[in-house]
Amino acid sequence: MNLRFSPYLLLVLLLVVSCSQNPVFKEYEAVFQIGDQKEWAAKDLNDQSWKRRKPIVVGDQIYWSRTKIDVLKTPESLHPYGILLDVYGEYEVFWDGVLIGKNGNPGKESALPPEGKMWATFSIPAHLTEEGQHVLAIRSSLYYFPDHSGIWGLKIDYYDDLLSDQLIESSYMHLFAGAFLIASFYFLFLFLSDKKKYTTLIFSVSCFLFFILILAEYIKAYVPIHYSMHVIRLQIIGILMLGISFLIPFYFSMQFPFPKQKLLLTIYAVILLLIFLSKYVFELTANNMVLSMWLFSFGIVVFGVYKKMKGARLVLLTILLSVPIGFITPFNKSLFAGFSLILLGMFYLLSLRIKEQRLAYETSLVQSTRLRLELLKKNIQPHFLMNTLTSLIDWVEETPKKGVLFIEALAKEFDLFNQIENQTLIPIDQEIMLCRTHLEIMEYRKEINYSLQEENIDFEQKIPPGIIHTLLENGITHSLPLEDNSITFKLVYESYSDYKCYTFLTFAVTMRQEANYKKEGTGLKYIKARLTESYHEQWDFTSVQTNHGWKNTIKIYY
Repeated sequence: MNLRFSPYLLLVLLLVVSCSQNPVFKEYEAVFQIGDQKEWAAKDLNDQSWKRRKPIVVGDQIYWSRTKIDVLKTPESLHPYGILLDVYGEYEVFWDGVLIGKNGNPGKESALPPEGKMWATFSIPAHLTEEGQHVLAIRSSLYYFPDHSGIWGLKIDYYDDLLSDQLIESSYMHLFAGAFLIASFYFLFLFLSDKKKYTTLIFSVSCFLFFILILAEYIKAYVPIHYSMHVIRLQIIGILMLGISFLIPFYFSMQFPFPKQKLLLTIYAVILLLIFLSKYVFELTANNMVLSMWLFSFGIVVFGVYKKMKGARLVLLTILLSVPIGFITPFNKSLFAGFSLILLGMFYLLSLRIKEQRLAYETSLVQSTRLRLELLKKNIQPHFLMNTLTSLIDWVEETPKKGVLFIEALAKEFDLFNQIENQTLIPIDQEIMLCRTHLEIMEYRKEINYSLQEENIDFEQKIPPGIIHTLLENGITHSLPLEDNSITFKLVYESYSDYKCYTFLTFAVTMRQEANYKKEGTGLKYIKARLTESYHEQWDFTSVQTNHGWKNTIKIYY
């Protein structure tokens, strides 16, 4: 197994683990009360009768929440603590009865435009953060989402660190996102240069969706988002995760094909859609989508390992490494770290396939050169020359004028071969001229009436040299004339939106059966090598027996 990427995997894991640190506070369960009394902010208030269930408020109705917090360590001098809150609603924040911040206009939301932001940071006076128990009281209103009351996220740390850490983390993540953006564009351009490589397109789209997902998650660090818009942000993140959760297993299924692939992918897509449309909270929905993606991808890659497919073992390692990350880090960090590892495995697979294609292309160049020499050797081999010269002697003795024409045709064919054998592409009219010259020679040799017809030929097109000539030669070698002592060939050109097609028909009595014609000869190998040399994998070649003889089809994709 290739372990070149192992240091990078360990680096990602260490970075994720290093993000965690010992907290300086302990949070207790919050209690709630609908109403509005200033005394409820007091530290020593008896709140035993308050409800532990989050209330559902109506309109601009005010409600209070109180949370006991133990400060585990007195802050350093001139370095006060701050509190980072993730709270739905517009609210005022009290610490031990002292107002330390305001976010919006609680109780006036219906009359005033939206104000405040979903994530807010407040400084706590140093004399109120001595080691011991304290009370956080929040006076709130929830005009837009009355069923989302309560504190959804709370963090206490040094105030400067709370502000700077968000910016530092978001800057690193944006650099991280930029790498995926560049990768998405790079592989998109690769796909546009060869539109048959759909795995490249899927990887490009996955990288781009991951880029957008990082932006959607970390935009909160520098763009104030009101809680009324937060649900829209979560919906966007959910759609992005739905797309990524489907594309990653779909990509692996293309790299490691398995039985009943379409059926299982359809079932998986339905499961993902049902999870996405479920009415549970966002975190649970996101967890379920990620878990489904992981399990399905794991099953596909394990199948690839079982079948000993190239690259499957390293990809399995990246998938397994994402598991401990999920247990030791918060969900948002484990999500991006896990996705990054899996995308790294996808990139490794893609690099393997690109390397294989490059090696195949280089091999095709060598094979094309060898087969080109074989083809030339075939046309000047002793058997061909002896038969041609024997026929030439007969024609010179019997009909000297036709013998001269025979010599001129033979010289013309060799001259044409000399002109084209080192070229990659030649004009189609030059290829047709070569075919007509060869038919002229074979008429003298075999005394059979050969003819070549053309239909819809675009003389501005170019093709690899000798491929139509090879099909013509195969038709002559493996066919018998019709009752009128003739063999007819027909070349048809068709152009479509995504490919152009050359159809070469032979009208004769075939000497071979399609069922027994399984082993490729030098001619067909030469054709395929030449097509690969010029068009890589953007071509298709078929050769089938028909009632009238033989049909060869060459499709070249744009």
